[in-house]
Amino acid sequence: MSCFFQEEFPERYFEMGIAEQNMLSTAAGLSLMGKIPFVHSFAVFASGRAFDQIRQTIAIGKLNVKICGSSAGMSDFGDGATHQSVEDMAIMRAIPNMTVLCPIDAVETAKMVKAMAEHEGPVYIRLNRNAYDNVTKEEDPFEIGVPGLLKDGKDVVVFATGIMAVKALEAAKELEGKVSVKVVNVSTIKPLNEAMIVDLAKGIKAVVTAEEHSIIGGLGSAIAQALAKEEKIIEFVGMKDEFGCSAKNYAELLEHFGLTKEGIIQAIHNVIRNQ
Repeated sequence: MSCFFQEEFPERYFEMGIAEQNMLSTAAGLSLMGKIPFVHSFAVFASGRAFDQIRQTIAIGKLNVKICGSSAGMSDFGDGATHQSVEDMAIMRAIPNMTVLCPIDAVETAKMVKAMAEHEGPVYIRLNRNAYDNVTKEEDPFEIGVPGLLKDGKDVVVFATGIMAVKALEAAKELEGKVSVKVVNVSTIKPLNEAMIVDLAKGIKAVVTAEEHSIIGGLGSAIAQALAKEEKIIEFVGMKDEFGCSAKNYAELLEHFGLTKEGIIQAIHNVIRNQ
C-alpha cells in the first residue's frame, strides 16, 4: 500500500487524487529532472485513462517512468467490469519502448520492482489485489525478459503469467502420472524472449497459455506469435473477448470465467486430443 511509502518518505510522496492523466504528466516531468518516478493506480485506469500521456510523452520520449497497475485482472472482484482490467497488457504491449511485467507472486514482485528501478526506460507492471501463497523462492533469480521454468515435462507446455502460473502448477501436479506437463512462468510479457520460448517448447507439440486477461493481445497472442513457425497446437485460457462482472469473492469470479486449475486441465486435454 502506498500509505506505507508515504509514512516512510513523506517528502517523496505525491497524492494526485483521481487524476491519472495529471499523475503521468507529472511523472514525465520528474523523469526529465533525473528522478525515477513510480506511479500507481488501478490497472484499468493507469493503462487506459492516461493512455495519451503514456504514449505521447513517456513512451515516445523513452522516459524513465515506472507505471504500477494494481487490482489487475479479476482481482477487484466487487467493483465489476469498470474496475477490472482485461485489456491492460494488450494496450501496454502495443506501445513501442514499453516493457510489460506481470509477477507470479509477492516474492517475485519484490525482485521485479528492484529490477524496474535499475532498468532504463518506461515499464508497466500489473499487480494482483488479493493475497495468495508464494511459489517462488527468495534465492530464485529474476531478470527482465527471462521466463522461468517452474516444472519440467515432456507432453504439454503451459506458458502462464500471474496467478494463472500458480493455477498451472496446480494443474500439472494433479495430472502427474497421466500427462507430463511443463510449466513456464512468463513474467515478462514484453520484451518476450522468443528464442527461449521456442526452446522451451522444443520437442513438444501441444501448448497451452493461461492469463488473467483477454486472450486477444496478451500473453496468448505473444506466445502464438513466437511459435508461429513452429507448427504447435495452442489452446488459450483467458478472458474470451468479454468484460468481467461483480462477484462475492475472487475465487467465485475466477471460476465463472474458467480461470482455474480445472480450466487449464481441460485445455491440456483439448490440445492432447487435437495432436
